[in-house]
Amino acid sequence: MVRGLVVLLACMNLAVGLWWWLHVPAVAAPPPPMESGVGGLVLLGEAEAPAPPDAVELAAVPMPLPDAPLCLSIGPFATPAQLRSAMNALTPLAARIQFRELPATELRGYRVFLPASGSREQALATARQLAARGVRDYYVVTAGEEENTISLGLFRELANAEKRRDEVASQGFQPSLEPRTEQAAQWWIDLAAEPGLDWAAAIGEAEGLEARPAPCQ
Repeated sequence: MVRGLVVLLACMNLAVGLWWWLHVPAVAAPPPPMESGVGGLVLLGEAEAPAPPDAVELAAVPMPLPDAPLCLSIGPFATPAQLRSAMNALTPLAARIQFRELPATELRGYRVFLPASGSREQALATARQLAARGVRDYYVVTAGEEENTISLGLFRELANAEKRRDEVASQGFQPSLEPRTEQAAQWWIDLAAEPGLDWAAAIGEAEGLEARPAPCQ
């Protein structure tokens, strides 16, 4: 009996293997063609949701130009960040808007000094006279465009610079006071909008800014 069971199991395994070897999978019939103008079914998970429109792009869509527009140049903006913030605030309110960059001279403070002497020896002799009369905090410039001048200080406030100049002048010297400047950039916004635009309220931080009438082009 044991031998018969072994032979039976072997025959069954051989039959199953032969069936899988000879088996041909069924081919699914293609679906019937869709009628013209009828869209196919798309699963919710397969559909790509459209990207939401960018708020800046929507704000940049110009409104129609009024019959009698208010045209202004607003500025000056000292930094790109200030310009960007103002552009974002004013763009939805303007029919036309653009910005431009202009070179500018920026005041950096004031300097008090004694004008250049004829030679380094003369400048040093003047410095010794300053020290003898109790004047402190000076510096003899030894190179550059200001060579042989004597610096008496750099000041952010004009009142402090004038005070220093007067103190040194009281000791019998003739100091000079002049502003310190450097080249910088500033930006202006040119826009056309409805009359009555409150641009200062729209920007929020309008300190140091002005609005000038501009040609409507």
